[in-house]
Parts: sequence; structure tokens; C-alpha cells
Amino acid sequence: MDRLLNTIRPYPWGSATALPNLMGTVSDGTPQAELWMGAHPAAPSRLLRASGPETLDALIASRPAAELGEATLRRFGPRLPFLLKLLAVQAPLSLQVHPDLAQAAVGHRIENAQGVPLDAPHRNYRDGNHKPEMVVALSSFEGLCGFRPSAHCADLLEALRLPGLAPYVTALRKEPEEPALRAVFSAFLAAPESLVDAVAGSVAHQAEHAERDRSAWKAYDGIARACPGDPGLLAALMLQHVRLAPGEGIFLGAGVPHAYLSGLGVEIMASSDNVLRCGLTSKHVDAEELLRVVRFTASPVRVLRPAARGVEAEEVYPAPVDDFRLSRTRLSAGSRALLDATAPQILVCTRGSIRLISSCSSLALEPGESAYVPAGEQVTLRGEGEAFRATVDAGHGSEEKCE
Repeated sequence: MDRLLNTIRPYPWGSATALPNLMGTVSDGTPQAELWMGAHPAAPSRLLRASGPETLDALIASRPAAELGEATLRRFGPRLPFLLKLLAVQAPLSLQVHPDLAQAAVGHRIENAQGVPLDAPHRNYRDGNHKPEMVVALSSFEGLCGFRPSAHCADLLEALRLPGLAPYVTALRKEPEEPALRAVFSAFLAAPESLVDAVAGSVAHQAEHAERDRSAWKAYDGIARACPGDPGLLAALMLQHVRLAPGEGIFLGAGVPHAYLSGLGVEIMASSDNVLRCGLTSKHVDAEELLRVVRFTASPVRVLRPAARGVEAEEVYPAPVDDFRLSRTRLSAGSRALLDATAPQILVCTRGSIRLISSCSSLALEPGESAYVPAGEQVTLRGEGEAFRATVDAGHGSEEKCE
């Protein structure tokens, strides 16, 4: 096993203090949005070997069977199928969706045929993989996930008391849910600035004076202030507001519109960089392609809580994909947890101090520090604190849904 040296991505929406506070470092005042742990080619983790630094993607490419194990290699090919992150959100992320496997494969092939460079800012499909993801809160965490039922959307829009929204309220009340959501969401993405400004003003009023759903109105008001004039505000009003307590999570499947708003969390996803955006961002927006991928269905957001499974002190967050398996281990003084060795894994400490012990080595992890363990190397955790473990779950199919 090896300690990982990881890259922090300085996206503008990131917090300048959340990751430094977790890791016990001094903030330089700039946004620190995501700490990447994995073998994604955009920012692979590095390992310090006697022969010098080596990137994790290069190590896996040089000996895939030994690092991944035969089962993972057969299922996913010679690559680490997941990417683990620490996510520190200070301002809204882009309103976005991710494609399913078939959509990603077709989109990637088309853009390749068109000669769009893989690193072009306007590229939608940088690879042929899907990107299901899960986020687990380390602090209070807010986001938007999936559509409200059409009747709930109508109630919320009606509360703004704007004549310009009346046709959309009528459509949401009278038309079948899927075509109504599609029509209104599509229209909102092309809304004139005058309507966006009027909605922003009414949202601010609701955030101060509403008797119901005050926390949701405050979240929408935060979006309006962070992204003035952006029609993504209107689209965001159609999405469900979610607030997670530490330890709670949500899973996001293909075609589910979402945006994270604030908080510190652990995020895991299939190793992909395919993102389709329609607002709340300065990055490339492709509303037409996003509308082709969005699933216009409303279903309750299922807040995930971990369940003990097999190993003492290890709690697993359920996800309907096999690209990743995320679990949490909390240790008290004198306790330990023995982790299986059937697949590659990455462990990150999020509280206290955790020691990883294998048959031939050991290393200690403090908050924000992580380690890579290849398939076949059994590890015992000791210490007093908390660690999250990312690995592969061969026991699930690839059906995706927002739960």
C-alpha cells in the first residue's frame, strides 16, 4: 500500500477554508474545491516509491492484473473504475446532468469523428463512460436533486405571484407530468433576462417572508445572488432542495438534474468527466444536448444512511452500480477493523488518526490524508477516528436511479 499525494482543484465555487480546516493547513485565501484521489488522467494521484514519484494511472497501466485483481480487470478493463474526492462547496456548482453508458459512448464517438479535442472547453463527452455519483456529508450539506412533482412545481411558482409565470403554472397543473416538466424546464432555460430578474426579486422576498419552505427559498435566493441574470435560476426552482446532516448521503444516476450548493463532503463516482451543463456556471453550456439526456420524471429523494455489513465498524452506503462501493469506518480507542482484499481500494481519513496495517507495512493517516491499497493486500485499521473506503462492488448491476 502507498500514501497518496493528491491534487486540489481550485474551482471558483470552492471554499477557501473547509479543506484547510479539515487537513490542519493554512489557507492561502484561494478556493480549494476538490481533492482528487484516484487514477483519473486529468489529475492522477501520485505515489512516492524508492525509484521516485509515480502516478497511480501509470502504475495500474504497467501491471493491471496485480493492481486491480482479475475480477476487476475483467469487468472494467485496465483502469481504476472509480474516483474519490473531498468536496468543499462555498457557492453553487453548475446545474448539470450526466449521461448513461449508451449516451456517453455515442456522444464520445460523434465528437471524436468531428475532431473536437478532448481538452476543448466546449467538449461534452471526454470519455465513453457513465458518471453515476454519490456524495456523503461531512458537514451540513445542501444541494438540488431531481425534479419536484409537477403539482409541487406549480405551487412554488405560483407563490412568486408573477404574471409572467402564469402560463407555466397552468401547463404544470393541466398537462401530464413528463411533457409538462419537459416543456417548462426547456422554456426556462431560454427565459428572457427580464423574467429572470423578476423571479430573483420575488425569490428574495420569499426567503425573508415565506411561512413555508423557508430553507428552500433561502437556497434559491443564494443561487440568484451568486448567479445574477442566469436562467438556470428558473430551472433550479423545479428541483428538489436537499439538506444532508453529517453522515447522510444521496446517490445521483444518469439523467438526473442536480447542483450542489454548500458544504463539505466525500464524493465518489465512476471515473468519468462527462458533464452536461445548462446554467449557474461560466463553463460551457449546452442546453440542447442536456435536454436530450435529462430524464423528466419526479421521484422523492432518498437520503442514504450507512448500514453495517459484514465487517465490524464498517458501514456501507448502498448504490445500484458496481463501479464503486463506499463505506465508512469509525474506530474508538482500542478497536480495529479488518478489510477484505478482493479489489483495489482507496482510504481517506476524515477525523482523528487511523493506522493502516498490512502484512508487510503500516502507515498513519491524519484528516485529509489517503492511501491506495492494491487488490490482494489485506489491511487492518486501528486508531481512533473515521475513514471512508472506496472500492469496487461486484455485487450490483448497472441500473441507475436517483434514490
